[in-house]
Amino acid sequence: MSVSAAATRLHSSAPVDPKPADLGILPSELDGGLASRAAIGLAILATDQTLEHEFRALVRIPGVAFYEARLFNDNDITPDTLRAIGPRIAPTVDLILPSIPLDVVGFGCTSATMTLGEEAVFAEIRKARPGVACTTPVTGALAAFKALGARGIGLLTPYAPEINRGLVSYFTGRGLDISAVATFDRRDDREAARISLASIEAAAERMAAAPGVDAIFISCTSLRVAEAVAGLERKIGIPVTSSNHAMAWHCLRLAGIDDVVPAGGRLFALPAN
Repeated sequence: MSVSAAATRLHSSAPVDPKPADLGILPSELDGGLASRAAIGLAILATDQTLEHEFRALVRIPGVAFYEARLFNDNDITPDTLRAIGPRIAPTVDLILPSIPLDVVGFGCTSATMTLGEEAVFAEIRKARPGVACTTPVTGALAAFKALGARGIGLLTPYAPEINRGLVSYFTGRGLDISAVATFDRRDDREAARISLASIEAAAERMAAAPGVDAIFISCTSLRVAEAVAGLERKIGIPVTSSNHAMAWHCLRLAGIDDVVPAGGRLFALPAN
């Protein structure tokens, strides 16, 4: 008989206990979990293909986590469809980790924030999360410009011209000088998410050459730019931020997280003022 056959025979003849070893209840300790330093909630548009990806790239800090829920929106970006988003914010925020505290809640739509107004958005968020710190891409951008010391802004968007006019008016009313404005005029959110990075970079280069522009804001959470900000800044020589980029930075600073994100460009090296 071969050695292997003998081993097989010995194994098959050994008694088998059908019950697993019961080790009982083992000791366990609770730590702070993934969000031991900060928990960030995000209300994101149903059509958004970009925000979560860019937050994953920027918010990579131990002990900081973000959690999101999505709200319905129309594919076409118009003033009417943006206004319709308002009543959907609170029920969406209510879905984010119910009964677990959040440090900050961000609402992920630049044009809807401008259409509804920041305070109206905050009021909707606080229906579900009373007293929570709030931000939006617009709020984050305003805080970013202040931290960067920028006043002459180049505004690049995918929006219809009438939405751009509203955004210019909104920022101007908060003391900024919009020195240049341009749009890709992609009114379907599904298309906005597919505007190439090369197109965005080329547009930012043209905008940086316009008189009076000392920082660029690339507006719309669907546009892909956050991971390229540092390289773009080196190329054009002025600060760059975007809807996702500014809101991610502001979420961290509102939550008391002052860590520098090396690949985040100039903004992510600054505290909030």
